[in-house]
Amino acid sequence: MEFVGAADPSYRRARPPGPGAGPGAGAAWAGRVRVAVWALPALLVAYAGFRRRWMSDDAYIYVRTVRQVLAGNGPVFNAGERVESSTGTLWQWLLVGTGGAGADPASAAVFGGLLLTVAGFALAGIGALRTYGGRAAVPLGSLVLLGLPPVWDFATSGLETGLVTCWIAGAWLALTARPSSLATSALIGLGPLVRPDLGLVTVVFLGAQWLLVRPSWRGALAGAGAAGALPAAYEVFRAGYYGHLVPLPAVTKEASRSLWGRGLGYLGDFAHPYLLWVPVLIVLVLIVVAPFLPEAVAVPGPRGSGAARLVPALAPVVAGVLCWVYVVKVGGDFMHGRMLLPGLLLMLLPVFVVPATRAGTLAAVGVGLWAVVCAGWLRIPYGAEIGPAGIADERGVYVRHNADPHPVRHTFAGAPHHLEYVRRVAAARRSGAPVLLSGKEGRAAADPDSAGPTASYVVLGLNGAVVPLDGAALDPIGLAYPLAAHSERVGSGRVGHDKRLPAAWLVADRGVGAPDWVDRDEVEAARRALRCGGLAELDGAVRGRLTVGRFLRNVAGAWDRTAFRFPNDPVRAERELCG
Repeated sequence: MEFVGAADPSYRRARPPGPGAGPGAGAAWAGRVRVAVWALPALLVAYAGFRRRWMSDDAYIYVRTVRQVLAGNGPVFNAGERVESSTGTLWQWLLVGTGGAGADPASAAVFGGLLLTVAGFALAGIGALRTYGGRAAVPLGSLVLLGLPPVWDFATSGLETGLVTCWIAGAWLALTARPSSLATSALIGLGPLVRPDLGLVTVVFLGAQWLLVRPSWRGALAGAGAAGALPAAYEVFRAGYYGHLVPLPAVTKEASRSLWGRGLGYLGDFAHPYLLWVPVLIVLVLIVVAPFLPEAVAVPGPRGSGAARLVPALAPVVAGVLCWVYVVKVGGDFMHGRMLLPGLLLMLLPVFVVPATRAGTLAAVGVGLWAVVCAGWLRIPYGAEIGPAGIADERGVYVRHNADPHPVRHTFAGAPHHLEYVRRVAAARRSGAPVLLSGKEGRAAADPDSAGPTASYVVLGLNGAVVPLDGAALDPIGLAYPLAAHSERVGSGRVGHDKRLPAAWLVADRGVGAPDWVDRDEVEAARRALRCGGLAELDGAVRGRLTVGRFLRNVAGAWDRTAFRFPNDPVRAERELCG
């Protein structure tokens, strides 16, 4: 189906000749070379990703939600508490689908992510190849990605990164191949469901699509409807079911704040160790110099003139820059390089492969040499540890913690503090559902309202894996615990880990008697605060019985509820909320 009134029918070009097109062995050889240009990078990332396969703790946050859905408890982290702990909505539901088909969710997360990464590399190569028609081409941008160890690491990890790679490449290919198709609009519109921040890419790509097609107003409305139907429907569901406008981790991490200094540090942590300026400089020289050489070919851009040539080339670059600006603005991330990879892929899409001109071939050789050096010798200075800025080689940390080069199943054989916590939870399950407080060396208080153990631990994926589905796996940071998520930041901890809910709140919230190692005055103040103002409304939104009226009230109050914050100190919170 096409946009009504598409104004540029000439853009529906015939596809370039496939492998083996044309007479003679020369054409067949050229076809095989073209296949190799996009297939070999995809195979190489498959090999590198498989060699470094692993499962991050955050991926186990997805897995617990998937297990809850399959158990009939709904898309929640803890039964009876409507919390959206999964940042990548579409990834969560893909894992639910594979789990429903009988696959193990953890294995599906690791190997499904790898397959999607490979598909993304292949789609990016095909998209770049078709922009140059039947010309011979050499890989360039793909070599930059292949040289970077974080790309190998996050080809698996169990997170949504593989889906991000596949969606970005697939949306760009669709934009260049069939810009007037409503299916292209629908695909581009999925960005916010892949990751909320990829809404930036959706907006840029939809703008590029409009510039390419210049549809009538009916066509524009049809395209907007195709792009926005599913994200809008899910947003209504999110507001009514969860009572929030964004996933809870976005509230926890204060996704609208500005921490430019920390963000620039995160960018430097990624760029400096790998001398990333080297391939960037080579690519820029190619783009500037190539048009002036005798065999000049427009680099980059599809055939044609004007918007048809420039828009598909500039759109991913603009989107990639915006993604990087946003990541820097919010202070980066605690995983080395992870949040910068989508923006880098976007900026490299137009030169993922380039024509095999003299300039293109020299650039490919230069970037290839850098990639070999980077892959073989360049590493981050803090190794398999957490660096001084709180940024970590996350895979290296879990390799060390599990004493396993491929930690897909976490045993924590090399992390006694985590292993001890696992043993404490196991003992709690046998002894009758206590509340466990992180850092209290096994001290607990009975929770008569919990069917299973209620355990609070800062490592949420681990906690969700060891606490049974009928128990409550809480975290003082607030990635899946709404009370902690809506508390104010308490310091300058790691990015996304700078909230800490005192034990008094947990004791008050779970309705247990105050142990002697928790301040009783703080517990009483917290109990009173929980019955007042925004905290009482928050409790009703996420724990109240979901009726039609509750759903509508959740939708109506979603904006204010998402923005609500309360003081970390129980006494001050009671004073402000209760008057």
